[in-house]
Amino acid sequence: MPVLTRLIPSPVVVDIRPGALDDLASVLSDQRISHSGKLAVAVSNGSGARLRERIAPSLPGATWYEVGGGTLDDAIRLAGAIKAGHYDAVVGLGGGKIIDCAKFAAARVGLPLVAVPTNLAHDGLCSPVATLDNDAGRGSYGVPNPIAVVIDLDVIRDAPARFVRSGIGDAVSNISAIADWELANRVNGEKIDGLAAAMARQAGEAVLRHPGGIGDNDFLQVLAEALVLSGIAMSVSGDSRPSSGACHEINHAFDLLFPKRAASHGEQCGLGAAFAMYLRGAHEESAYMAEVLRRHGLPVLPEEIGFTVDEFVQVVEFAPQTRPGRYTILEHLDLKTNQIKDIYSDYAKAISS
Repeated sequence: MPVLTRLIPSPVVVDIRPGALDDLASVLSDQRISHSGKLAVAVSNGSGARLRERIAPSLPGATWYEVGGGTLDDAIRLAGAIKAGHYDAVVGLGGGKIIDCAKFAAARVGLPLVAVPTNLAHDGLCSPVATLDNDAGRGSYGVPNPIAVVIDLDVIRDAPARFVRSGIGDAVSNISAIADWELANRVNGEKIDGLAAAMARQAGEAVLRHPGGIGDNDFLQVLAEALVLSGIAMSVSGDSRPSSGACHEINHAFDLLFPKRAASHGEQCGLGAAFAMYLRGAHEESAYMAEVLRRHGLPVLPEEIGFTVDEFVQVVEFAPQTRPGRYTILEHLDLKTNQIKDIYSDYAKAISS
């Protein structure tokens, strides 16, 4: 008999609401997550450590591990520490670096991961990728997506606003990434996973068109859901294609060319997405995207994050080298330095008028 459906890799629990952290123990007691209550909880020495005092009494079987940073070495050390503990699951409590460390460590020892992010800085909180600093700079490592995601909007509201802004830029950049995927399909015949594309596109559009702002729970709910959906879309497609196109190539180029000066992931992705939409001739969409990003306090011009026009041109020219084999509007146009400079000038005028 033919298979009529496919299995979608996704969390068994997604709990996004104010006060969700108060019910974390109940989520973790789910037999699919932990039958004995023995848990390894990885926390940062920042936001995660501050929440430990609140959560620890409800998790008597947990062992707490403080993770120093977001490096590959940190993740390997964490895996080594929890390997002999005979735990049921790993819990990552903190920002993106802690979640990624916990994802990598859990995968290395064959345990499920529960993600409890304390900010919404990017879509890695539910993705099948762990991004970790290594000797070569920064690497992306394939891992299973989390078995559960718990996002307490009260905790998110307490995080610095720049983290929420970064998440907005990352979510909105999905729209440009999907346009790049469709371009690669038209030009090169690259296969599109329609479900993954639909999930990522709708996630981006929901954030782009929401009238609220970073201070209200309705908007934070939509943003959190969008970032979770983006991560699941990557699990569905088996790669980062639904959420990563020219926008992320530009982001990676900023990181590689100017590692000491780079802005946040989402700030660079949002700027990259608005410019990439202009490159592909979607001038109205680019202007609207820039307007929304500006409303949320995000940069849409390089000087707003401390870069000159010439430096941005250098970034755009270098960007295709960051993802060999990925086809986006940058590879399609194959622009030279002067062409990028001229188009950027037009872009800057268009979004400022």
